[in-house]
Amino acid sequence: MKIDPKDLKKFVLDAGLISKQQFEKVQKKAKTKKKDIETILLEDGLMDQEDLSKLNAYILGIPFVSLKKEIIDSEILKIIPEPIARKHNIIAFRKDGTNLEVAMLDPEDLRTIDFIKKKIGLKICPRLTSPDSIKKVLMQYHETLEAEFGNIIKKESGGIRQIKEKSEDDEKNLRKVAKELPVIKIVDTLLKHAVLQRASDIHIEPTEKEVIVRYRIDGILHDAMVLPKLVRAGIVARIKVLSDLKLDEHRLPQDGRFKIETGEFKYSIRVSILPTFAGEKIVMRLLSETSRAFTLEVLGFSGDTLEDLQHNLKKPVGMILVTGPTGSGKTTTLYSMLDILNTPEVNISTVEDPIEYRMQRINQTQTNAKIGLTFASGLRSLVRQDPDIIMVGEIRDTETSSLAINAALTGHLVLSTLHTTDAAGAIPRLIDMKAEPFLISSTLNVIIAQRLVRRLCSNSEKYTLKDSEIKDLSKSCDLEKVLDVLRKEKVVKANATFKDISFYKPVTSKGCEDGYKGRVGIYEVLNVTETIKELIVKRATSDEIQARAQQEGMRTMMEDGFIKAAQGQTTIEEVLRVIME
Repeated sequence: MKIDPKDLKKFVLDAGLISKQQFEKVQKKAKTKKKDIETILLEDGLMDQEDLSKLNAYILGIPFVSLKKEIIDSEILKIIPEPIARKHNIIAFRKDGTNLEVAMLDPEDLRTIDFIKKKIGLKICPRLTSPDSIKKVLMQYHETLEAEFGNIIKKESGGIRQIKEKSEDDEKNLRKVAKELPVIKIVDTLLKHAVLQRASDIHIEPTEKEVIVRYRIDGILHDAMVLPKLVRAGIVARIKVLSDLKLDEHRLPQDGRFKIETGEFKYSIRVSILPTFAGEKIVMRLLSETSRAFTLEVLGFSGDTLEDLQHNLKKPVGMILVTGPTGSGKTTTLYSMLDILNTPEVNISTVEDPIEYRMQRINQTQTNAKIGLTFASGLRSLVRQDPDIIMVGEIRDTETSSLAINAALTGHLVLSTLHTTDAAGAIPRLIDMKAEPFLISSTLNVIIAQRLVRRLCSNSEKYTLKDSEIKDLSKSCDLEKVLDVLRKEKVVKANATFKDISFYKPVTSKGCEDGYKGRVGIYEVLNVTETIKELIVKRATSDEIQARAQQEGMRTMMEDGFIKAAQGQTTIEEVLRVIME
C-alpha cells in the first residue's frame, strides 16, 4: 500500500498533527536515509502507528478497524489459516452471512483478496488496520503454553518414558535422545512461546521433583511452566546439541549459542549451563536479529538530557560511556547512537560480546576468548582499520580502558559501556583500571547512566499521594528537588505540591496481565564540563563529581523517573524498584 507523499503531507498538515517545518525536516531526513516518510514519522515519534494507519484509511477511503482489544471467535479466525494470515497480514474478524470482514495492512492487495475469496467461497470486505492489531490477533491462533505442553505430554507419553529409560542407561544415548520427537517438540514449544511473550530470557531450573520454566518479560521473571522431572535430561541434551556443547560434561559450566529462524522471526540464543545440586540449570538469552535501532526519543530521552546527548554525538573525537547494571539497556542505547552516526561519510567498527543487533554498513566483530580475540586484542586491531567511530561492547580491564582512551586521544569517537551504578561512578572506576586522570579528563565527553522501568498500559488509573506516602517517599529522595524539576519541565503547574500531582497505577486487563507492557529508560546524562575535568584531575570522589554535575543542571535518574511517572509512562514503584534495588 503506497500513499502519495503529497496526499500524506496535505492531510497531516490539514489535521494539524505536525507543523510544516517538522514535515519538511522529515522529508529531508527520509531522503538522506533513503527511507519513506511514514517510517521517519514513526521513528521520530511524531506520530504513532495507529494514528498513521487511521490517516491512511481516510486518504484511501477504506474503513479502519482496531483489533488490539478484540477477542475473535476461533471459528471465524480460523477461516483464514494461520500461515496465510501471517504471510499476508490478513485477519478474518467478522462474518455476516456470505460476507467476511478482513483486517489487512494493505487492502489494495487484490491478489491475496482474490485468492482467499476463491479458497473459502465468501465475499471479502477489506478493512485497514495497524501492525499492532495484526500482531495481537495472530497470538490468538496459539494455545496457551500449558495446553500445548499438555497435548505434547499426552500424545508423546510413550516416547517421554523411553527418554527417561535411555538417559539413565548410558551417556552415549544422550545424543540420540536429543534428536527424538518429544524432546524436540518440548524445546521448540518453550522457545516459540518465549518469543510470542516477548521474553528476554528463559530459565530452566531443575528441582528434586520437577523442572520449573520461567520467562523474564520486561525485566521481571514469571513462572511459565512446571514440567515432569523425567524430561529434564532430554531438554538439557537437546539444548547442548543445538549449542554444540559437550553432552557428557555435567560437572563444569558451559556456554554456547545457536539460532532459531522462522518466517516471522530470527533469534540468536545465548546459552549458559550451570551445574546445581539438583542437576544442570539452563539460562537462554534471546537476542532478536531483526530488531532495528530505536530513536533516542523512543528510548526515553527528552528535554535537556536529549539535547546534551545530541550535542555530544556531533563531536568527532572523544569518548561516550553508558553505565548501568546488566540488563539495563546499555547496548540498545549504544546501537541507537550508532544508528544516528551511521552515514556514508564515516567508517564505524565494533567489537562486541555478543553482537546483539545486526547493522548495515557497520563492521561488527564478535569476541572469542577461546582463540584469544578479546575486547583488548579486537580493539588493538580495529584502530588499524582506519575507523572514524569505534564501539567497544564493554570496558572490563586495564588494557581495554587504556586502548579505548588512546583511541579517543588519537582522533576517534569511542562509544562503550561500564558497570557502575551511576554516571559519576564511571570516573573512579576508570581510575581503578589504572587510567590516568588527566587522560580521562582529556577524552571523556559525556557519561550516561540508565535503568529500565516497565511501561504502563493505556488503561492505567490516576491517583494522588497521601500524606503517609509522601512521608515514605521523602526517605528515598529529595522531594523538594524532584518538585523543582517537575516544575522546570512543565510537567506540573508552578505552584503545585506533591498532593496536587496525579500519578498512575497499573490496571490488569486481557493482553496486559500485570498492567505493564514494554519498558522505557530513565537516564542521567553527565556532561564533562571544564569544572568536572578539574575535579577528575584532582581525583575527586564520585559524590563530589555528582554534586557538581547536579549544580550544573544534571537531571538524576530519580528525577527523570518521577517525570515519567507524572506523565503516566510508569509508576513511582517501578522507579524506586530499579534505582533502590
